[in-house]
Amino acid sequence: METSGPGILFTIAAFIGGFSILVFIHEWGHYAMARLFKVRIETFSIGMGKELWGRTDKHGTRWRFSAIPIGGYVKFFGDASIASNPGDLPEGYNQSDRDACLHFKPLWQRALVSFAGPAVNLIAAVLVLAWLAFTFGVDLTEPKISYVEPETAASDAGLQPGDIIVNVNGRDVERFSEVRDIVRMYPDKIITLEIERDGALVQMQPHLGTRELTDRFGNQYFLGVLGVRPTDPVHQDISLLGALPEGFNRGVYITKTMFTTLGEIIVGLRSVKELGGPVRIAKTFGEAASIGFEQFVWILGLLSLNLGIINLLPIPVLDGGHLMFYGIEAIKGSPLSKKAQEAGFVAGAALMLIFMVFVTLNDLQSLAS
Repeated sequence: METSGPGILFTIAAFIGGFSILVFIHEWGHYAMARLFKVRIETFSIGMGKELWGRTDKHGTRWRFSAIPIGGYVKFFGDASIASNPGDLPEGYNQSDRDACLHFKPLWQRALVSFAGPAVNLIAAVLVLAWLAFTFGVDLTEPKISYVEPETAASDAGLQPGDIIVNVNGRDVERFSEVRDIVRMYPDKIITLEIERDGALVQMQPHLGTRELTDRFGNQYFLGVLGVRPTDPVHQDISLLGALPEGFNRGVYITKTMFTTLGEIIVGLRSVKELGGPVRIAKTFGEAASIGFEQFVWILGLLSLNLGIINLLPIPVLDGGHLMFYGIEAIKGSPLSKKAQEAGFVAGAALMLIFMVFVTLNDLQSLAS
């Protein structure tokens, strides 16, 4: 039954709270690694723009909440901007200042400081996925077909009871839930299945059906349908120790799905309208929080994984851009000039701005439809 949405104020509060948690986790990774290497940290900001509240700790770091509740940053001593591109030290600096400046640290330390933010996001995502596995158990149903529904993609392709699905669109599968998750991504599309039948591998290309689903908030989804049922489901509780590798494996699986989807968008197999921005993220946070704590935590974990991966892309202004510059420095034996780095940061900022405008327009168009 369709219900009304969670409300604009609740959605905004959930978005600000959830996104601030993700930003804090990310920036804390940079902060903790920099503190380990005795880097002087001037500012730790949640949000951008004008300071709303702040305090300065005993190390001289200004902790602040800023007016624009999207993003955040850690500004190190010697940074030219919040993007951490190198600046000039003030006149009269001494050896102590030089030792406290990130940009005079050994290359490996600078690289670890940049990598630490995305790494903590990825670790947080794995911990969330592990906690969910520990709390709710895991589905271990094997991808073996027990029943083929008549007049479906499966029956038309010739799938039979007893067939074991081992690969879907080039991705190996070990559980029926993985088959279901991949199939759902391709409504009204032809996919490639590799099945094991009587000890031999057989390849098939069913043309999937489509199922329209409307959730409690009125959001419509179109899901791919194969038309098979598994053997008796196997659900198993999992220990806290066993939940960690399960969380890691689930994170790897979701990451592969993300890159597969992105690659298909780039080559035109999927619509660019599937890319979401801040409006859609806010809507997702609000709906998840209104469902319950577990759903909200699940979204936090999923977005933490996204944030970690996106920040590793080799785009200046992102952490991956810093790592790219450090890689160039390692190869050529000296840093790129400040002018070249500044040009890279300007280009990266422009690219990210264009992308943000594009996905926001996507969001608004989606809301209007």
